Amino acid sequence: MDPLRLHPQQLVVPPQALPVIAQFQGERTVAEVAEQFKIPADQLENLVMALETHYLLWGPSYLAQEAIKAEEIDGTGLLPKGAAFMLGADAGAVGRQLDAWLAEVEDPELPAPPQALVVPHLDYHRGWPLYAAGYRAWQGADPPDRVVVLGTNHHGIGDGVVGTRWRWTSPLGSSVADTPLQELMDERLGDGLLADQLDHVPEHSIALQLPWIQRVFGEVPVSGFLVPDPLQPMISDDGKRVSIDQFVTGLRDVLQELGGTTRLVASSDLSHVGPQFGEPDPLDDARREEVEQHDREALSIYLSGDDGRFVEFMRNLGNPSNWCSIGNMSALLGLVHDEPEIELLEYRQAFDESNHWMVSASSCAIL
Repeated sequence: MDPLRLHPQQLVVPPQALPVIAQFQGERTVAEVAEQFKIPADQLENLVMALETHYLLWGPSYLAQEAIKAEEIDGTGLLPKGAAFMLGADAGAVGRQLDAWLAEVEDPELPAPPQALVVPHLDYHRGWPLYAAGYRAWQGADPPDRVVVLGTNHHGIGDGVVGTRWRWTSPLGSSVADTPLQELMDERLGDGLLADQLDHVPEHSIALQLPWIQRVFGEVPVSGFLVPDPLQPMISDDGKRVSIDQFVTGLRDVLQELGGTTRLVASSDLSHVGPQFGEPDPLDDARREEVEQHDREALSIYLSGDDGRFVEFMRNLGNPSNWCSIGNMSALLGLVHDEPEIELLEYRQAFDESNHWMVSASSCAIL
């Protein structure tokens, strides 16, 4: 796997090699792994060198190429084009499509524009009713001073919260940097927030929100942070990365110091079930109903606004249906005002006809 696309070519290995590669954790020698799998040491060394050449092993070559990649992005300040372009690159056509989707959903008729939204990061063709249900609540509202998007770190290596100074691109244009917020966050949280900045390169959860934000608010400053899973402990609590609690406290202080109006987005999908996600059996109606019951129970706790209770509920159950965004959903509750009113706008399940996978998602407004 090469999420950063550090190497221009692909490396193909036989399936039989995968259990061997899984042992490359930096804890055992080549000789020890070769002995375990009864492989000639020279053959295993050739595999190691091939992985090293393709920057698929963490080490000097990988780090050097990673630095080159970061320098390339620094040159433009823009992350590579990504998932936001799934509707094409024609700004007019994309804008008209977003407008059509927004017009198709009902006005939630909220008493005021929400301070925050929970919306999915599904592809637009499956998830547009959920995106539109959320962003419709902001349509026609005055543009805020800034928007902060909390994403999910699907492919990166960072185990803390990951920020970035780079900007995102969409068919509707590049995002506007929120330099004052970035500078204050750097002062409070240090280099750890940017230590794994390259994790934003393959990530889609923030980029998919940009066209919607641009369509409803125009050229508003946007910041984005990838929030890890709170059910997984940090690899090393050595102060070199930023924990969720540190991030929430720091961002709350920064937003208070900056003043003005901030709108928040948690880019969140819920359950991931079926053989594609490691379950042994194909999906059926009973499994889909079971997942919906679990989702709605978890969402009911989330709608209470108690982030600690929400996380503890998921921890006690062991996250049985693989919710992927517990981190940013709980962090969002820590950033809004006390005792928020939260409304579930929409819930849906997306699945394929072969019953190989299903992803559920919701849209929520936080007043």
